[in-house]
Amino acid sequence: MSEIDIWSGFDAAAARDAEARIVDQFAADPDRLARMSVEAAGLYLDLSKQSWTRAGLEACLDLARAAGVEGERTRLFAGEAVNNTEGRAVLHPALRAGDDADFHALGEAVSAEVRAVQQAMSDYAHAVRDGHETGATGKAFRAIVHIGIGGSDLGPRVVWDALKPLEPSIDLRFVANIDPRDMAEALTGLDPETTLVVVVSKTFTTQETLANAEAAKAWLAASLPEAGRDRHFIGVTAAPERAGGFGCGRTFAFRDWVGGRYSLWSAVSLSCVIALGPDVFDGLLAGARAMDDHFVDAPLERNAPVLMALAQIWNVDGLHRPARTVAPYAHGLRRLPAFLQQLEMESNGKRVHRDGAPVTRQTCPVVFGEPGTNGQHAFFQQIHQGPQVVPAEFVIVSETLPDAAGAPLWSNALAQGQALMLGKTTEAARAELMAAGSTDAEADRLASHKTFPGNRPSTTIVTDRLSPERLGALLALYEHKTFVEGVIWDINSFDQWGVELGKVLARAILTDVAAGGPSPDLDPSTAALLGRLMA
Repeated sequence: MSEIDIWSGFDAAAARDAEARIVDQFAADPDRLARMSVEAAGLYLDLSKQSWTRAGLEACLDLARAAGVEGERTRLFAGEAVNNTEGRAVLHPALRAGDDADFHALGEAVSAEVRAVQQAMSDYAHAVRDGHETGATGKAFRAIVHIGIGGSDLGPRVVWDALKPLEPSIDLRFVANIDPRDMAEALTGLDPETTLVVVVSKTFTTQETLANAEAAKAWLAASLPEAGRDRHFIGVTAAPERAGGFGCGRTFAFRDWVGGRYSLWSAVSLSCVIALGPDVFDGLLAGARAMDDHFVDAPLERNAPVLMALAQIWNVDGLHRPARTVAPYAHGLRRLPAFLQQLEMESNGKRVHRDGAPVTRQTCPVVFGEPGTNGQHAFFQQIHQGPQVVPAEFVIVSETLPDAAGAPLWSNALAQGQALMLGKTTEAARAELMAAGSTDAEADRLASHKTFPGNRPSTTIVTDRLSPERLGALLALYEHKTFVEGVIWDINSFDQWGVELGKVLARAILTDVAAGGPSPDLDPSTAALLGRLMA
């Protein structure tokens, strides 16, 4: 079936629904809320405030079936080469599978190896936490500096922010930026004798990570004896020989079928396993596993990741809305928007299909966001009254702190979704102004400024608490959502060639710096900027 045939019913439904008002659909379809909400792995998703009618949702489901979502899902979990440009399986579900799992990557059994690495991580974490694993001077580790970037940073950082206790027994700090200020801030106040450095790089060639690792190595060398210093340096990588050559005293490995932005379930989160404890990490894996089971077993029309993906495709390709905002109403999820930026935009920000032919439709939207009430005082003005329609996603945790009142927080989230959908007419705004004592002239002048167009879509995700299990389910939900979108757009969600060109050119510019000035073939703008910076 051609691409045109696959999308024809979807496009026709989108054209019909373009002017439909969301609020009117509840009366037109009394079962709308039940049909467009779903519970999975401790999460409740309400997609009833999305812009589709019942017929629009059915057209989206038909599109998913025609695009082969179910078959590709089977290939993913079977360990086939769904990353076709690099010839790799993509098996992050194997990292959180149960003890009886038997995953294969391109036919090679991998589950026993996964369990062995997990056991090694658990044993090492217990040894550090109990004080049996010590540094060069025999002192127990009391701080960890986690060095990585991209998927080697954002996933563990989200986990730590969400699950760390108010008074952690181990101080975990993250360094990603190559700006020396980032490292300086992370090391300030730490004692080299009690600090463990965990360097995370899939290839152990990442420029930013290695530069920061060298800085950390120099910091340790300035205070510690050479004997035993390597016990302060741990490598997490798919290239253990490089980590050993760099000076890491111990290495925890993962395989090339673990994509960077899908890697938090692996040894990439070793720092979190140590600082939070292995039992907490096991809970995270269990929550993700529950979402995996739901994704595999639930029919498309009741499948949380599928419905989330279809809502985005409906907005992007059906209604031509090129951005989406994510607002977590939980301080512990403050890095979730940044995590999703990488997960979604690096996965699906592609311009060619899997066969290399140019795409003819839009793919991933711009993803941005901030914690809920903070965002209300920043960009929410635009999503309420700006001319562009920006779909919103609200993530609500009903209890963010034990025994603390949650209603002042989550009532804001409910109100924002309601306001985006309902809006306020000019007539209503004028009536309010008059009731408040405005003159006719003042009401006429201000009413349009207080008008809200409404009919702006949102999805709301609710969970009871930010436990390891709930966090694992939430992150796995977004992973599978991203995969489904890639299948429907017919793009490879698991490569990232777009990050390579800038790296190559950066190395060339450093060569020019070492040579004392711009090379003749550098473009005039870049040459001038380089000259200014070198001066």
